[in-house]
Amino acid sequence: MTAVLYLAHRLPYPPNKGDKIRSYHLLKHLASQYQVFLGTFIDDPHDWQYVEQIKPLCTELFIRPINPLLAKCKALTGLITGQPLTLPYYTDNKMKHWVKTVMANQGINNVLVFSSAMGQFVDLDSPAAVNKVVDFVDVDSDKWRQYSDKKSGLSAWVYRREAEQLQAYEKKLASSATASLFVSEEEANLFKQLAANQTEQIYAMRNGVDLNYFNPQADFNSTEHLSGSARIVFTGAMDYWANVEAVSWFAKEVLPLLTQVQPDVHFYIVGGNPTSEVQQLASPHVTVTGRVEDVRPYIAAADLVVAPLRIARGIQNKVLEAMAMAKWVVGTEQAMEGINPPDEIADTLPATPQLMAETILARLNSTERQTSHQAARQWVAQRFSWESSLQQLNQWFGSP
Repeated sequence: MTAVLYLAHRLPYPPNKGDKIRSYHLLKHLASQYQVFLGTFIDDPHDWQYVEQIKPLCTELFIRPINPLLAKCKALTGLITGQPLTLPYYTDNKMKHWVKTVMANQGINNVLVFSSAMGQFVDLDSPAAVNKVVDFVDVDSDKWRQYSDKKSGLSAWVYRREAEQLQAYEKKLASSATASLFVSEEEANLFKQLAANQTEQIYAMRNGVDLNYFNPQADFNSTEHLSGSARIVFTGAMDYWANVEAVSWFAKEVLPLLTQVQPDVHFYIVGGNPTSEVQQLASPHVTVTGRVEDVRPYIAAADLVVAPLRIARGIQNKVLEAMAMAKWVVGTEQAMEGINPPDEIADTLPATPQLMAETILARLNSTERQTSHQAARQWVAQRFSWESSLQQLNQWFGSP
């Protein structure tokens, strides 16, 4: 079997957050057709328990731990070296040595880099015979630009600097790649504008959704203990700043407008590692669950799912999963980019509190909601398939 070196910045399991969902399905696809040599990091001690579940998919697995606090200190060296801070955060000599050794010993000439930060472990000037496919997923540099727009003072300067330095690195990495992949046409087109001389090497490879797993007909644990007869749910990693900003804005700006009209509304923030800012949102109308083993019972119990993101890039898996669970989604324009559902099955709105509140109230009290929800699941099933998306990889890595 053809060998592929797969480098991912986080253990591709469990598939419970945006990047891990995509990296896991990439791994599953590769493992079904190629010998996979996986080099990855673990930055959450909770994830060590999943190593044994990944091993059967790999011919060889190399894992390095990351201490987030120490890594942030390492990242600051980028201010001295002129690098984007993202690179020294992941710099690891043992990973670099393993990559060099395994490529030489196994004669590997097919490499899949997941996330631009992992590009530093592959020689950008290596021979053209090496197929270096880089899955950028999103244009991360633009995400840092969005962050800078929401900050002020020193934070704004640091984020602007990161946007500029990371964009330069992304373009350099793409110039050395056989193909650069992005999660949507919108992301691919944005990068084409940034790297105008490389447009023929830039492709969109959309995310999919596991319709068997996210199935509204499946049996779930009881959620009878959940409060409120009008349940609004948000799912996501709650240590990710874009999610933190989204739920904070919704809880402070939109929810009060809802409860004034409909006092039984209850907002569930479902996701692991909630920051102190998120925990402080807890109230008689807000539940912060923390880490849950399965988000599906909460989605199944929801009367409505919201995606109030004001900072976003790429495709939001949380939206696809809710639609696959036959739920109506009310989301911002940023959250719906790359998915672009028709108005008949979901609401795409400007991030305006009054408009979002009015729309949510109308949907909560709609008599046509169940029909529309089933239409959402059917629409997602027709357009977001992992199997069809991932077949693109074979054109660069050749026959198994």
